[in-house]
Amino acid sequence: MEFNIKSGSPEKQRVACVIVGVYEARKLSFAADLLDRISNGFISDVLRRGDMEGKLGSTLVLHSVPHTLCDRVMLVGLGKERDFREKEYRDAVRASLAALAKTAAVEAVSYLTELTLKKRDVEWMIETAACLSLDAQYRFDQFKSKTDDAPRSLRKLTLSVSRRSDLAEGEVGLVRGLAIANGMKLARDLGNLPGNVCTPAYLADTARALAERFACECTVLEQDDMAELGMGSLLSVGKGSIQPPKLIVLKHNGGPAGQKPVVLVGKGITFDTGGISLKPGEGMDEMKFDMCGAASVLGAFQAAVEMKLPLNVITVVAAAENMPSGGASKPGDIVTSLSGQTIEILNTDAEGRLVLCDALTYCERFEPAAVVDVATLTGACIIALGHQASALFSNQDHLSRELQAAADEAADRVWPMPMWEEYHEVLKSNFADVANVGGRPGGSITAACFLSRFTKAYDWAHLDIAGVAWKSGKEKGATGRPVPLLTQFLQDRADTAAGNVVRRGRPRRDAADTSHDDDAAD
Repeated sequence: MEFNIKSGSPEKQRVACVIVGVYEARKLSFAADLLDRISNGFISDVLRRGDMEGKLGSTLVLHSVPHTLCDRVMLVGLGKERDFREKEYRDAVRASLAALAKTAAVEAVSYLTELTLKKRDVEWMIETAACLSLDAQYRFDQFKSKTDDAPRSLRKLTLSVSRRSDLAEGEVGLVRGLAIANGMKLARDLGNLPGNVCTPAYLADTARALAERFACECTVLEQDDMAELGMGSLLSVGKGSIQPPKLIVLKHNGGPAGQKPVVLVGKGITFDTGGISLKPGEGMDEMKFDMCGAASVLGAFQAAVEMKLPLNVITVVAAAENMPSGGASKPGDIVTSLSGQTIEILNTDAEGRLVLCDALTYCERFEPAAVVDVATLTGACIIALGHQASALFSNQDHLSRELQAAADEAADRVWPMPMWEEYHEVLKSNFADVANVGGRPGGSITAACFLSRFTKAYDWAHLDIAGVAWKSGKEKGATGRPVPLLTQFLQDRADTAAGNVVRRGRPRRDAADTSHDDDAAD
């Protein structure tokens, strides 16, 4: 889809659809009021008849509004003006996109990006609208021989700003929004691919393609390379599969030489049967999503590079397929990790932590500023937090606070979890340094405690995204989370490294200043 940023009055837009807002009690937004005035009260008359009351997320499409140049005017409910905040803005934008998809309009101009939000600026509003627009258009139908018939999709969306002086700020927001949306698309595409396509080798090829496209560095450690290093834990997971495991490393040298990198580590189990500890057959098809951690760090890496963040970023993906066979690891097996610690494998379905622990130890060689690993690690996380938030664990409070702030900014929620010493007790083994599981109680916590044993050399955080990485049921598919959170975290780090104040939105101009630059209108 093509995007434009423009300043101009709504009645002058020669376009298929103009989108404006209406608050509850039939109060018109500034753009809607302009249309109402030019049409001699046409919109007010419609509202008085009760066809729309401004309820948040409601929409009404009007055709042939007098004295306007557009084919349609879409009214979007904004709810109560005093309650209009970030969430309401997102809901209104989503509602407009859903309603637009039901029309034949192939181009539109949205004036929702001119609305006034406390502590939010033009850049944020444009960024959010662009990201939501591409996300709403996402389809994954490449394996269907026939696609469903649908109305013509939107090809061009113009996002309006009130003044020409806002155009530059809007363009910055557009670049960010498109980069995040593209990163989410990559993550969703990888997550939705079937396991017979998206193998560890496929992830490696994807990383190589990213490196070639953006002139970054890519290294792929093969099975023999990992064996030589002593990655016995990671290699144990792939023993039952004909697909060899890979350790994939991508580097974006956007910051100055000598700047310690931020490292993102992703769990890339491209299919998880549970191994010898075999999962139930029902719902096992969704275990193709067990590489969504890898998909999200690749998506965030792409977004960071597209945004040209002045930051050194490294992405590490530990990729393997967990299958049962005569060569697979067995419960009770003991393996030696890259750190030298021995691990008793009590459950082969707790494989994510086995690949991650070697990847986390490998990260020491980068002397990182911080390491964040992302994994669909435990079903216990879903029981604890549902599908709303990722679980956040960290060995440093300041890093945990950074990620929480980034999550709030990106509307990609996390919830901090404990890792008290008492939780470590259940990981003790009679036969090795540590067991890979500690029982059902506090399962997501004990999994994080296991990983923490391999991260003592640096600041580290762990995101368990099992509840947010994909949806089940009728809307089954990868969500692209937590790409927005990770990208915001990297942006914040880049701002801090450059000595800039971390942006958390800025108040817009005085609400009374709602003048348009009419000379910029088409």
